[in-house]
Amino acid sequence: MAGQGEPAFNRVDTGWQSFAFTLHSPFWDGVNGILNWAGYAGMLAFHVVLAISLVIWQRPKAAIFAATSGISVLALTQLAKAVVGRDRPQGAKVLSDTGSYPSGHVSATTAFLMVLALLIGRGWMVLIAAIGVVAMMISRTYLSAHWLSDVLGGACLAAGIVLLMWWRFRDICIKENDSAGGKTIWAARASQRQRATEQAK
Repeated sequence: MAGQGEPAFNRVDTGWQSFAFTLHSPFWDGVNGILNWAGYAGMLAFHVVLAISLVIWQRPKAAIFAATSGISVLALTQLAKAVVGRDRPQGAKVLSDTGSYPSGHVSATTAFLMVLALLIGRGWMVLIAAIGVVAMMISRTYLSAHWLSDVLGGACLAAGIVLLMWWRFRDICIKENDSAGGKTIWAARASQRQRATEQAK
């Protein structure tokens, strides 16, 4: 149960791992298989879509914030994996790389959902983000891909990086959002043509 390496928080990690084993069922195996894809490859794709969407909506600086946050979290997560060199639990239900700490799936999920919550700035999005992060944390331990301390570390790492980025970009993004007036590129151009037509009349 303790896996190939001794976890940093042995009693808590192995205790949670034992509890996670009691939850296994075909239904939850299927659900967590989907989360396994969504938490890494899916979140990277979502980051790209978000950045492109922000550019389309005339918010290039917000797009830079989203892209920089995602790339920074990915890079530092991989660096931490290489430096710590922690072994994963035995019996993982999914294929995974060699580094256990911190969880890349959780850090990627936390980064994307936090960026989205900060840009939208609504309480309901914060709630969705919190639920999404917790769900991914549970999923990674359910699949025996990570120890509990791995997923906690991934969430904290990503949250810290995104908040640091937001501290730098917050005023810029708010000002950019106000100047964009909530219009997409095409809507803004249509408005410009309409005003030009009215002035010509």
